[in-house]
Amino acid sequence: MPSNPLRKIPSVTELLDSPPLRRLVDRISHNVVVSSARMLLDEVRTELQTAASEMTLPSVTELAERIARRIMATELPPLRPVINATGILLHTNLGRAPLAEEAIAEAMAVARDYGSVELDLVSGRRARRMAAVESLLKELTGAEAALVVNNNAGATMLTLAALAAGREVIVSRGELIEIGGSYRLPDVMATSGAVLREVGTTNKTRADDYAGAIGEQTAAMMQVHPSNYAVMGFTERPTLAELVAVGHQHKIPVIHDVGSGALIDFSQFGCTDEPVVQESIRAGAEIVLFSGDKLLGGPQCGIIVGRRALVDRIESHPMTRAFRVGKLTLAALAATLRLYRREETALQQIPLLHLLSTSVENLRNRAQRLAPQLGDTAAVAEAEAQQGTTYLGGGSVPTQELPTWCIAMKPAGMSVDRMAASLRKGDVPVVGRIQKERLLLDLRTVFPRQDQDLVAAVVALGSGR
Repeated sequence: MPSNPLRKIPSVTELLDSPPLRRLVDRISHNVVVSSARMLLDEVRTELQTAASEMTLPSVTELAERIARRIMATELPPLRPVINATGILLHTNLGRAPLAEEAIAEAMAVARDYGSVELDLVSGRRARRMAAVESLLKELTGAEAALVVNNNAGATMLTLAALAAGREVIVSRGELIEIGGSYRLPDVMATSGAVLREVGTTNKTRADDYAGAIGEQTAAMMQVHPSNYAVMGFTERPTLAELVAVGHQHKIPVIHDVGSGALIDFSQFGCTDEPVVQESIRAGAEIVLFSGDKLLGGPQCGIIVGRRALVDRIESHPMTRAFRVGKLTLAALAATLRLYRREETALQQIPLLHLLSTSVENLRNRAQRLAPQLGDTAAVAEAEAQQGTTYLGGGSVPTQELPTWCIAMKPAGMSVDRMAASLRKGDVPVVGRIQKERLLLDLRTVFPRQDQDLVAAVVALGSGR
């Protein structure tokens, strides 16, 4: 009579006595290890009972190592730093703009200790939360007042709710944008309580279209920068100054949603048609909305600048508290804004601007230096430096193309999909892009300090680590 294989399954105690799990009991938790051991034994028991043919039971050591690998995998934080070799500078899935060292240091300082978030240290009285950044935003943009919220979608929602609930906001049909998977301007308008009044056509809207739509129920006119698409061919739209002139004539405020939010002229990097916040203020827009974590290169937030009376109305709205930011965002944003006092300093210290201003020759030299190193690794059959095109953003500014240099790798002994997946799952995750059966590592989005980490990650593929 054949022996019952279920009787050969080791006990939890036997597994805990094995070297791989003894170390984990002390390092992590006895309860965690016991729970994982019981779960695996249940799985083995089910496999033995349902196996169509005789199944070989793994040894105690093999089972213990399997449990240890499972536990260690759960110990890795899901949010980890990665090497962005995709060529997309503002990659939404990778957290958009990395922070400057000054911003990191200031955020760490207030994270470690208490901070004067709403306390005036001179008088000892309660202070406005925006005091940490408002003066800097006023100085840099020329606006009368400023408010910071969690993101630009929040800034738009809050502005519409505070200034136009129950009344009409005039917007061109060509600017009814959708960004990401859920942000649609008409839906945001409806949720805020404002009433959308569409004017013009998809490709042509004139100042007269706005003027003709103004009535007793008009609360504001809104111009939206189409940051994630372009309308080509026969197009027309009024300049912001022309729209402001209509607004002044009828005493209607103009809201300018510039989206990504540049504080310097991005045409120097080859990026065209990106509005500069200061120019919107100078053109007369009463409210300007923009992001902090895109072209500005700071932490995720939405920034509202403009006329004092209107910003005060927005800040006093009951929904403002739901959108407010914490001390880490305020500290990081303040440090980033201080760097903009001198453009030369911003170009050097803000990571996004530094990557943008890196010369093509510099990228070529790095690619030609790294390609032979990567080609000599066991996991790579061929590696060559090649020119390419990179993008300022994915979901936010995908139309802005920039020249770059990449390393194109042909894998050895594995598919290109498997190579890409293995690099993503490495000790230092590397995210590249696949093109024509090659894995491309785009150096436009890789910091020079990460070059040897890039090589080490590819070496690890060949060693089976």
